[in-house]
Amino acid sequence: MIKINENYLKLQTSYLFSDIAKRVNNFAGSNPDREIIKLGIGDVTRALPLACIEALHKAVDEMARDSSFRGYGPEQGYEFLREAIAENDFQAKGAEIGADEIFISDGAKCDTGNIQELFSLDSRIAVPDPVYPVYVDTNVIAGRTGSWENGRYKGLVYLESTEKNGYVPAVPDEQVDLIYLCFPNNPTGATATKEQLAKWVEYARKNKALILFDAAYEAFIRDESIPGSIYEIEGAREVAIEFRSFSKSAGFTGTRCAYTVVPKSCVAYDSRGSKHDVHSLWNRRHTTKFNGVSYPVQRAAEAVYSDKGKEQVRELTDYYLKNASLILEKMTDLGYTCVGGENSPYIWIKTGMDSWELFDTLLNKAAVACTPGSGFGSCGNGYIRLSAFNSYKNVKTAMDRIAEIFSLQAED
Repeated sequence: MIKINENYLKLQTSYLFSDIAKRVNNFAGSNPDREIIKLGIGDVTRALPLACIEALHKAVDEMARDSSFRGYGPEQGYEFLREAIAENDFQAKGAEIGADEIFISDGAKCDTGNIQELFSLDSRIAVPDPVYPVYVDTNVIAGRTGSWENGRYKGLVYLESTEKNGYVPAVPDEQVDLIYLCFPNNPTGATATKEQLAKWVEYARKNKALILFDAAYEAFIRDESIPGSIYEIEGAREVAIEFRSFSKSAGFTGTRCAYTVVPKSCVAYDSRGSKHDVHSLWNRRHTTKFNGVSYPVQRAAEAVYSDKGKEQVRELTDYYLKNASLILEKMTDLGYTCVGGENSPYIWIKTGMDSWELFDTLLNKAAVACTPGSGFGSCGNGYIRLSAFNSYKNVKTAMDRIAEIFSLQAED
């Protein structure tokens, strides 16, 4: 008899964004004449930068000629892209990362979900709360948690990120082995200082732990004092893996290209306490289960680092930050406490209302889709997340609708 992996049965009924999509689709089906403005899921809405499009077309033309056709590429990614990443995203900012420490992939979601395969099932996992659901769900599937009780999985260490601590969790008093951090944060939009990240690096070094640092939103940082990479912190090479994506910076959500940095000096331990470099382990996993991102897409990603590409990506992220600024301004004017929206495309809004109840209210009365904070964890109840990934016109219309709904509720 074939048996299932019963850890799947521990998962909640559906993935957060699948549940949101289902509710939005049901509303759309019942209200075909109403225009829904989506400020929920973090999917970009503007076209790829022209530099990327030109590079994509050129690479596709190469694939049409026998003389320049490319078959299987290197699983780790083409050297031209890895070198551009190392030089521009790290070395130019004082972080010692080499091209041979970079692995190209089809998405940071995949990498943050797959990386846990490298580590022992009895590893003690620490996750922020609120948190990007993939970090939690993949560890549930792997069997590192107990059952779901009172809004949390037994066996995980939850790092509460609240208004009280500025949505940047403190290092735990207890021993943990694997630590998920995300800055600028999804969902809160909060950022961490160098001093705050240095405490985490110090903790990891002291406790022989490993940090999984998700920097997918680094391109939105405008405050130069805020670190964009964990490797800007001294000593991080030995205790941290970093994940980056072209999805939100250059609009690659549908094109699919990202990368993971695993320094060769990053180590983990076997049951006898002997050191092993994580780079070799990830390389083995990557080459076994992945055949690489397509050549045309990698050429398009390389174009991000051209002079024109840098200018166009900056314009693109500035556009979304303008949207974020408008959301932040309007929600603050309505009297709500918010975080994010300045160095992040997300705005985390404290409403004091049940998250899903407010989601339904905004959808049904304003035809605006948000993300309920409770979908990210217990600490998210009473919050909603609004995304800046839409047109400025739609964001303005959505904020006018939301203001009208809240004013009507105040009158009632």
